[in-house]
Amino acid sequence: MNRRHAGFSFPLGARMSRPAEFRRVFAQPIRSSDAYFSILARLNAVGAPRVGLAISKKCAPRAIDRNRLKRLARESFRLTRARLPNLDVVVTCRRTATTAPNALLAMSLSAHWQRIRDRLLYARS
Repeated sequence: MNRRHAGFSFPLGARMSRPAEFRRVFAQPIRSSDAYFSILARLNAVGAPRVGLAISKKCAPRAIDRNRLKRLARESFRLTRARLPNLDVVVTCRRTATTAPNALLAMSLSAHWQRIRDRLLYARS
């Protein structure tokens, strides 16, 4: 791997995959929502931020839309991961996200990461 991009990798350890990990976040989350996404986050003891995607058929009935939303969320998380504290984050979508342009969705996710980071810093002080 090129050293310039080492901080932007997305290893398997950066993904949540077990149902218990998702349940833990859903139990006591820090929330951030807008017209496109709802983000739930909780501090973890793993030592690195991780993301889990819960993009449902109810939100995005077509597989092509679900896959696009998941790709955008993973990429946004990958680029922001180095600036996030040790969190477990679950990304869910809203129906309006399926028709929104990629640039708007990327801005939305970027704002969510900032909001979550700010809320954690505020909660700690």
